[in-house]
Amino acid sequence: MRIVLPAALLAGFAATPAMAGDMTIGIEIPRMTVAEYHPPYVAVWIAKPDETAVKTLAVWYDTKNPKGEGATWLKDMRQWWRRAGKSMTMPANGISGPTKSPGKHQIVIPAARLKDLAPGAYVLNVEAAREVGGKEVVKIPFTWNGKAAKGAAKGSSELGAVTLTIKP
Repeated sequence: MRIVLPAALLAGFAATPAMAGDMTIGIEIPRMTVAEYHPPYVAVWIAKPDETAVKTLAVWYDTKNPKGEGATWLKDMRQWWRRAGKSMTMPANGISGPTKSPGKHQIVIPAARLKDLAPGAYVLNVEAAREVGGKEVVKIPFTWNGKAAKGAAKGSSELGAVTLTIKP
């Protein structure tokens, strides 16, 4: 069976820009040799170049703390907290999860979760804060436009390599 679409409908498809596909974020948490080690809280979010938060993608924190007290220290991730975190309720379905141990971790954000992201310039932000430790933010600028994109940056203390891959 052959389906024939009207020319006007086909023209509409051609005029619609292709949206970008899945976004993969790699985050390395370095191994530290310190007397008292606590895994860092990590927030991952997309912002506009003017630093206006657009979408929180992931928040790793102490989800097993009795009575939900782990969320108390989310404000230590100051940049994320001021731009997006204080208006969120934790736990957030599909966004929040437990802290991660040292090593390489990957987050895959399906295109469906990013469908409301308009084409344009953005910055991926990854912020880490650790009890009895430091704070750090790594930023990767990117363009969301239906084309493949890659970016990478490296932290100097609380974060190691951070990578971003967008597949069309």
